[in-house]
Amino acid sequence: MDTLRETRLPLPHRREGKVRDIYDLPAAPIKAGGALEPRLLIVATDRISAFDVVMPTPIAGKGRLLTDVSSRWFRFIESMGLVRTHLITTDIAAAGLSEADAAPLAGRSMIVRKCRVVPVECVVRGYIDGSGWKDYQESGRICGVELPPGLLRGDRLPRPIFTPATKEAVGKHDENIDFERACEIAGGETMRKLRDLSVAIYSAAHEYAFDRGMILADTKFEFGYAQRDSAGRGEGGDAEKEPRLVDEALTPDSSRYWDREKWKPGGEQTSFDKQFLREYLNGLVAKGQWDKRAPGPELPQDVVRGTVERYVEVRKRLWG
Repeated sequence: MDTLRETRLPLPHRREGKVRDIYDLPAAPIKAGGALEPRLLIVATDRISAFDVVMPTPIAGKGRLLTDVSSRWFRFIESMGLVRTHLITTDIAAAGLSEADAAPLAGRSMIVRKCRVVPVECVVRGYIDGSGWKDYQESGRICGVELPPGLLRGDRLPRPIFTPATKEAVGKHDENIDFERACEIAGGETMRKLRDLSVAIYSAAHEYAFDRGMILADTKFEFGYAQRDSAGRGEGGDAEKEPRLVDEALTPDSSRYWDREKWKPGGEQTSFDKQFLREYLNGLVAKGQWDKRAPGPELPQDVVRGTVERYVEVRKRLWG
């Protein structure tokens, strides 16, 4: 597969996240006869991050896998009537770029509505692992949510819980926070709505994945509110009042996927996500060869290959 580490396109206002490069596009009507809507081009590169550090070694083909999985989940979520999303199209031709600029972006790009993003990551956990397992061992709680005693690592929770986190800049660690702190950041009404939406999306996605041999243990969402164009017009009277799901949806980058048939509480699970990479990096930390700070270490080819194989398996099981 070809590899794309970064982009430099002739478009304004380039921003670079851990994985995605983002550009402004000219406002355009989303549907025939509609008002102009500000748009963005989001390109999923083959960068990969762990512990909030971008690794120097790209994962060839990862951006296309993420885009395919995410865009399918966006359409699934919309078809279920759960919430609107920011996705307009994955057809790079709609960006109006030259053939030379557009060719490397095919299959790894989304054109989306420009939204004001809520600065809180909406994390939902249906099972206990990762940082949640660590918090539970220390306090019996995750982000202030009290849980039953005696849970094992990998146990299914009595019900999905909402455990928000701060959304930090590249190179800084996101921080788990309680619901009250999230309300202070984004407003109580907004966070109550996003909590309910997040749990509803997680529950529907968990059922879909479970039927296909996968356990969606936890995931994180981002939401935003569609912006108006410079003329003050929006797509309908409620375009700025109701949140949209933005960024990505239920990818192996943002979610923890386990093999349903091999699930056994009490330890590490057979996973199809970044946990494979995290385990390798934790081994380096244990040996004193890395301190979880930038720059990240170069990744050996067996780790690169193992990571992409797991992402491919998620795509295959979920969507055939």
